[in-house]
Amino acid sequence: MLIDKVEIQARIPHSGAMCLLDSVLSWDDVHIVCTTHSHRAPDNPLRRDGRLHAICGVEYAAQAIALHGGLAGGASARPRVGYLASLRDLACRLPYLDAVEGDLLVEAEQLVDEGSRVIYRFALSSKAVEVMSGRAAVVLEA
Repeated sequence: MLIDKVEIQARIPHSGAMCLLDSVLSWDDVHIVCTTHSHRAPDNPLRRDGRLHAICGVEYAAQAIALHGGLAGGASARPRVGYLASLRDLACRLPYLDAVEGDLLVEAEQLVDEGSRVIYRFALSSKAVEVMSGRAAVVLEA
């Protein structure tokens, strides 16, 4: 583990149970790999009626993207506020994330960096089985 939950919470605007990522396994200028077990937590704030719907995987991916942006910006860079602008090629292969027994790997790869707009490919998987994938466009504040 390169980065733990405490450092993750210091780099993204989410804290407590809403910080869904547990650790960073690796990252470089364009790629990040995180891990989590929060999808199994009964107090996960995204659960509805006792279940964690697969679409909530988008929030896991968005947090990995935000974390990557903060890490790639360097220690002295102030994290930029970003807004999810669009999703493309979204594929959910299970109806519920809480049905995944193992830890989730949350991977994001930056495809485009145009300063005020970034595009990432992302995937959530467990035990080498893909659970969700897609692309996300994020608009960044100046």
